[in-house]
Amino acid sequence: MWVAVLLPNSVALTATYFALWRLGAIAAPMPASYRTHELSRIVESSQAVAVITSTRLHERTPHEEALGLIEKSDSLRSVFTFGSTDEPAGIPLDAVAPSGDQVESVRRSYRSIERTVNDCITICWTSGTEAAPKGVPRCHGDWLAIGQVAQDGLGTQSDSVMLGPFPMVNMAGFATSLLPWLLSGSHLVQHHPLDLPVYLDQIQRHGVTHSSMPPAILGMLLQNPGLLSSFDLTTLRTVGSGGAPLPPSVVRDWQNDRGIEVLNFFGSNEGVCLLGAPSDTPDPMIRAEYLPNYGATGKAWATPVAGRTSVRLVDVVTGEVVTEIGGRGELRLAGPTVFAGYLDGTAQASPFDDDGYLCSGDVFELCGESGEYLKFVDRSKEIIIRGGMNIAPAEIEGLLIEHPAVSDVAVVGYDDEVLGEKCCAIVVPATDATVSLGELVGFLREKDVASFKLPEKLVTRDHLPRNPVGKLQRRELRVEITQNG
Repeated sequence: MWVAVLLPNSVALTATYFALWRLGAIAAPMPASYRTHELSRIVESSQAVAVITSTRLHERTPHEEALGLIEKSDSLRSVFTFGSTDEPAGIPLDAVAPSGDQVESVRRSYRSIERTVNDCITICWTSGTEAAPKGVPRCHGDWLAIGQVAQDGLGTQSDSVMLGPFPMVNMAGFATSLLPWLLSGSHLVQHHPLDLPVYLDQIQRHGVTHSSMPPAILGMLLQNPGLLSSFDLTTLRTVGSGGAPLPPSVVRDWQNDRGIEVLNFFGSNEGVCLLGAPSDTPDPMIRAEYLPNYGATGKAWATPVAGRTSVRLVDVVTGEVVTEIGGRGELRLAGPTVFAGYLDGTAQASPFDDDGYLCSGDVFELCGESGEYLKFVDRSKEIIIRGGMNIAPAEIEGLLIEHPAVSDVAVVGYDDEVLGEKCCAIVVPATDATVSLGELVGFLREKDVASFKLPEKLVTRDHLPRNPVGKLQRRELRVEITQNG
């Protein structure tokens, strides 16, 4: 039985998960920013029998959006709600406390349900080349393995205080807050959507020790010392970050100037789960640039899950396994964090190769003296091909973010009749700063970057489009560049 869940980070969301899992139901959560369009697709894809949501979210009434789907859906029968309303609004979950007899009746019911560690408990949703989101089923065992990796890296204990700014609906929110909190028995402070003054105030008020932030926010805060100095962050010890390459200087400055260690997370809903932990890589500059290669022989890592994970790089042209230092290939994994396959009907092709390894779609370079590190190059589908030469946007972005006038940056390709594609840099300037194409190109030339990789167009923006977990929406930027010429 599938139940769609559309709630913001809250006690209500956490309690909903626990209740559904105890009853043997499968939660199909989604970001609270989703509206009728996305909700209807997820109800249809999962054949959800119910929606659990709220009666008010800012100026929205999500319960009305859900109720409007009942007549249109073959499966949807009920809408359960949190929050008050003057009109009939589905089935309220917080209007009246249950009686003792009702509680005991439910307990008798769930005691009779047989469960195993392999039972599916969530279906998360991930975007890709298909128009509709793909469903990623996860069982108890999957989440326990993923949570163990995160807890081993963060080092959370029973007296830790965690602050979770990512929506607890997929890998980002589960791995960086919900699961480490559960496994360590610590304290969890909820936050979302990201509001920096509120977020920083929560760190100060609650004595937060562990949290997570997108790389762009880490860099932006360092560029706003006045904002940072307004709050006492002395309790904060560790911050997990991921979703985009980490600028090494940002990780260094957080550690050296503020005593806060930044962990390098690299993960996906499907099961890529690599963690650059300070205990494994003490040097912040190295930790920012490289991730652990769990497939390296003779190397032990902070998490025991690494020993049960098989990793290989596969050349995207020849299909051969990359073994030479400096070689590049698609990251492929097999192990306890990897999912079993997409929900039927939501994906066009299998994500696994003939050997059963998950094909991540991410290109890495084999690094280190004995191949103990992996360096992210880019998504294989994001590579820009200029006159037959491959350009990794993440590589150029990682260099440009070091420019003092750049607060955030994305590099995308745009069509060219002669060369096929060229590079466009889309920049969010730092506060009170201006940038020019010539200045950025000169900055890259000083770093001896190959000429064919240099941006040939510059667009400035107030912000870059990101999804609810902070992932850059390159497709939107490419469409914008194409339409504007």
